[in-house]
Amino acid sequence: MRGSRPEQASLTKDTDLSQTDETRRVIESMVDGLNDHRIGDIGEFFAETFRWFGNQGCGTKVGLEEFQRNWQKPFQAAFSDKVCVDEARLYMGEWAAAFGHQTAKHTGTFMGVAPTNQTVEIRYMDFWKVQNGKIVDNWVMVDFPHVLSQLGVDVFDGEGWEAFDIHQKTPPAPAQSH
Repeated sequence: MRGSRPEQASLTKDTDLSQTDETRRVIESMVDGLNDHRIGDIGEFFAETFRWFGNQGCGTKVGLEEFQRNWQKPFQAAFSDKVCVDEARLYMGEWAAAFGHQTAKHTGTFMGVAPTNQTVEIRYMDFWKVQNGKIVDNWVMVDFPHVLSQLGVDVFDGEGWEAFDIHQKTPPAPAQSH
């Protein structure tokens, strides 16, 4: 509705910019740790009670142990030779964000797809909140539909909007466009 706006950016409105360098240190060290495939000692970077909020298909993890058991281990069981490349990182106080991609070999079952030994690209975005030298919250978007597409599975059953981009289908439009 025009003129009516919900509050925006409530989580970052009181950001302490003096924390930017510490946040950068934590995030850069954590990314190195993940690229080294560390699991057991990853608590060096994450608070014991941190929250990991993933998109559909990834799930939500509460606490370090749940993250290790329900994300890190299944991910490493499905993919080997993983290399993570953040294409961009932003830091602002106790907040950080990144987007990038991983390349990995599909060597274990992934979402019901048997291993193919195919190298895939896994695109992602991460948003982190760091307090007292540890990540306390992590919002994540991992492009699992793209990964599955590379493995021959179309989760959109031909209804993905990529069909508009390549002119296979005509995109609908609202009755009144402004």
